Amino acid sequence: MNEPRTPSAALANISLEEDWHVHSTFSDGVSSMQENVRAAEVAGLSTLCLVDHVRSDTPWVPEFVAEARRVALGTDVRVLCGLEAKMLDTRGDLDLPADHALADRLLIADHQLPSAGGPMDPTDVRDLIAAGDLTGDQVVEWLLLSYERALERHQGAILAHPFSLLPKMGLEPRRLRREGVSKLALVARENGASIEISERWRCPEPWVVKEFVLAGVRVIVSTDSHRADTIGRYGYCREVLEGLRDPLRHVLKASPA
Repeated sequence: MNEPRTPSAALANISLEEDWHVHSTFSDGVSSMQENVRAAEVAGLSTLCLVDHVRSDTPWVPEFVAEARRVALGTDVRVLCGLEAKMLDTRGDLDLPADHALADRLLIADHQLPSAGGPMDPTDVRDLIAAGDLTGDQVVEWLLLSYERALERHQGAILAHPFSLLPKMGLEPRRLRREGVSKLALVARENGASIEISERWRCPEPWVVKEFVLAGVRVIVSTDSHRADTIGRYGYCREVLEGLRDPLRHVLKASPA
């Protein structure tokens, strides 16, 4: 999955006929794996990655993988399975069960702010920023550092809906700076990672995606669907992709300094 090493290869490999992040009833989705596969067939997808949330004490990973393998047998769609785990701290620890390697893919998510002392609720972070006890720049620094260290510890992972946490903490994506994003992109490349453009969360910003493309990182698209009828339905992802292929489009305005 991580073949691209040049901008042209990274760009050429982005396909809207794939959906790399679709939830089922194993976690917080409302559709079964079989329903998700059928929806992928209707949408004309070539690849579907069935993904569900895990924690360190999640007991159903073997059952989840077995069901994904079962539904894959009855379709021409390439069906994979992945586990989505949140970052816990700036050391790169993830909230993962011991048997996570049974799945095909690992998705690293920013559901809470990883700090040196552990995950912080985004509402609490917003309050700390408002009180002057924490700065937006410090939050961004922790987030970038956590991404980097998590990627170094988990080769070939997917960055799921990267930076979707920022608005939840009251921070605009413009808080990101090119230097920090470019460094993260290089870390991703060196560790065989992929970055996801998320339809549901409309992130990351187009210029962020461009930095990863320039670094030769594989870019994938996803809906982060929690119900079958939204699988493979792209608007934001399509716009970002069209902008990458036509740099004159407004979606690729200059990135921050």
